[in-house]
Amino acid sequence: MEHCRHIGVITLFPEMLRNVLGTSIPDRARQKGIVEYHIWDLRAFGIGSYHSVDDYPYGGGGGMVLKPEPISEALDCATAELEALSGGELPRLVFPSPQGRVFVQKVAETWSRETRPLLFLCGHYEGVDQRVLESYLLEEWSCGDYVLSGGEIPSALMIDAIVRLIPGVLSNADSPQNETFTNGSFDFPQYTRPRSFRGREVPPVLLSGNHEAIRTFREELSRKKQQEIRPDLGNGRSGISG
Repeated sequence: MEHCRHIGVITLFPEMLRNVLGTSIPDRARQKGIVEYHIWDLRAFGIGSYHSVDDYPYGGGGGMVLKPEPISEALDCATAELEALSGGELPRLVFPSPQGRVFVQKVAETWSRETRPLLFLCGHYEGVDQRVLESYLLEEWSCGDYVLSGGEIPSALMIDAIVRLIPGVLSNADSPQNETFTNGSFDFPQYTRPRSFRGREVPPVLLSGNHEAIRTFREELSRKKQQEIRPDLGNGRSGISG
């Protein structure tokens, strides 16, 4: 498919990704032919009649660790298919991890402008055999300082943030320019009809028709809220990777 961005996910729970990517803006991007999603079931690469994908960790400890063989086979298969679909471009390999660099809006903007495919590997249980991460030079990225059950939700989160920024996906091309984090600040408060709701009125300036006054009002509210809640946003921490 010409001018189509290819995004792949390797996961033990394909339906989780299909449900998210098959709705709202991610699915709209697919219907427009701007993005194509590819999902590989890790269990299909499992070992033996039970398609085993995990084992006990060396050195002891609770939980199970994803084995290197199924993951390496899945990565080889997915990488080859994405490379062929994208005309020879190797994918960026991403491993969602609480120990990774923090995925922020600036990273989403950078990745949305790339043409190479993206391939996400979703971990589970106690993680992935370290030798796989090192052999494939997987980039570890975190969606926040907390631990989730697996990499599916962080992968969906990152894909959504990236896809909506690709030109042509959103109906209003200016929408991303006014959103929270885009310019290092919060978005401004929004109001719609009715003018009065439970004793609360729409700010009069928004009804004035004075566009300059409206812009100033919105900027002031945005700046005030950002300084109260997230003063760190002015520090220029982007977390961008090459």
